[in-house]
Amino acid sequence: MPDIYTSWPEYHEKIEKLAAQIYHSGWEFNQIVCLARGGLRVGDLLSRIYDLPLAILAVSSYGGSGFTVRGKITLASHLTMTAARLGSRVLLVDDLVDSGVSLVEATKWLQNRYGDDIEELRTAVLWYKACSRVQPDYYVDFLADNPWIHQPFERYEQLSPEQLAAVYEPVRLKS
Repeated sequence: MPDIYTSWPEYHEKIEKLAAQIYHSGWEFNQIVCLARGGLRVGDLLSRIYDLPLAILAVSSYGGSGFTVRGKITLASHLTMTAARLGSRVLLVDDLVDSGVSLVEATKWLQNRYGDDIEELRTAVLWYKACSRVQPDYYVDFLADNPWIHQPFERYEQLSPEQLAAVYEPVRLKS
């Protein structure tokens, strides 16, 4: 299967479809945890749509040229959240599930640190690849051929501040 290229409007529509799918399931949750970086935008918009708190768990597993080389997974030491306690019914979100390692390890991480608080945890992604070792509870697209997905924010991974400064004039601040 050829690579998939997603525009911002398509990306946002997928998040809206995911929000509707979760709503139609009837499952009620009181906390969203997103895996950053990829799941940050998904979590942010779901948090706004559902008017629920968002917690962020930084995860890194891709590197190399164009961030296309899967490596060892690294999870943050702490969960970033504004609430005093994690919710009891947690929706864990990411942009996609490829190998499944990030969702599995993040779920273990949350259970190890917040298991006493969590009554139920479900997962949601935009894209679910067939090569994943785990199936998310909610997903928008199932990709049987495991294509590489080019998301609209990828251009910023190849863009430097110097390149932007060459295009945009500096703002003159009044003193």
